[in-house]
Amino acid sequence: MSNTVLVVEDEPNLLMALKYTLEQEGYDTLTAVDGESGLRIAQSRSPDLVILDVMLPSLDGFEVCRILRRQSNIPILMLTARGEEVDRVVGLELGADDYVTKPFNMRELLARVRNMLRRSSTPALESSPGDDEVIRSGNLKIDLASHSITLDDEDLAVKPREFSLISLLAANRGRAFTRDQILERLWGHDYIGDSRTVDVHIRWLREKIEPEPSQPRRIVTIRGVGYRFDG
Repeated sequence: MSNTVLVVEDEPNLLMALKYTLEQEGYDTLTAVDGESGLRIAQSRSPDLVILDVMLPSLDGFEVCRILRRQSNIPILMLTARGEEVDRVVGLELGADDYVTKPFNMRELLARVRNMLRRSSTPALESSPGDDEVIRSGNLKIDLASHSITLDDEDLAVKPREFSLISLLAANRGRAFTRDQILERLWGHDYIGDSRTVDVHIRWLREKIEPEPSQPRRIVTIRGVGYRFDG
């Protein structure tokens, strides 16, 4: 069964080029020319991946990304013509998985699509504390078997990637991981996106598990290295 990709792009020539290229690669392709219709199709058809332009009529790509990420973990690849740092950072902050800047090479885009679909269909967690499937840190409990996290016995709503990230760090308490090491373990060795997506996921986790997210005590930053779980 082939994967379904939704392309939301308001430039007709680029939209048709993307549709043709994806279909030649065997993907079922849905298209939309504005944010509102793109969001509606994503919600009703549940594609396996969304290619989402930033500058769209009716509803811009950032808002579509924000709404979709709140509702699901569908992989989102953002397209931007601006090439500005702020666009990339905002997209990652809102939950986009990756981005490409126009003009882009179709081969590069296809490589990212393949990588994102592969990651979304493969379990991300590669490290665990052996036979002990529950990790505890004070009032925080991470249950690897049920893929759940509780804080003060209250369930926390976490996304799959967030769960994999906290599990990796907590299972290796006291060990510092670089961003590249985290990306390789959780996103795959062939990930070619922005390493700052790790920072975004760390910030989301801190907001959920730290009493003072701005002064974290569990997930600490090791300057010049990366992150470590101190518990």
